[in-house]
Amino acid sequence: MRLLLDTHVLLWWLRDDRRLPARIAAAVRDPGTDVLVSAASVWEAAIKSALGKLDLAGDLVEEIAANGFTELPITARHAQLAGALPRHHDDPFDRLLVAQARLEGLHLGTHDEAFRAYGVPLV
Repeated sequence: MRLLLDTHVLLWWLRDDRRLPARIAAAVRDPGTDVLVSAASVWEAAIKSALGKLDLAGDLVEEIAANGFTELPITARHAQLAGALPRHHDDPFDRLLVAQARLEGLHLGTHDEAFRAYGVPLV
């Protein structure tokens, strides 16, 4: 399985937070899972950190690499689809993750039920 992590799921994984659903933790630990992290998640976390809404203890890019996750860049196609998606979710970062999951054939690891409306496979 190829699994794209939602931003909050990524942060929960990195912090060993008990809010991380067991099914997602198991998928991330599975050696057969290719775990991806979108540049959109790094961007979102950096913005929230700069606004004082999130405390990033370390270098997020280094932590992604240290965990063996694959960086997923944002392409023009991703951006185009994200802008055209219905507004089931008002968060533009989340709509970008949906677009990436659709275009790249990924499962999306999230705890956010709003993603169901987009019909992408969820973990």
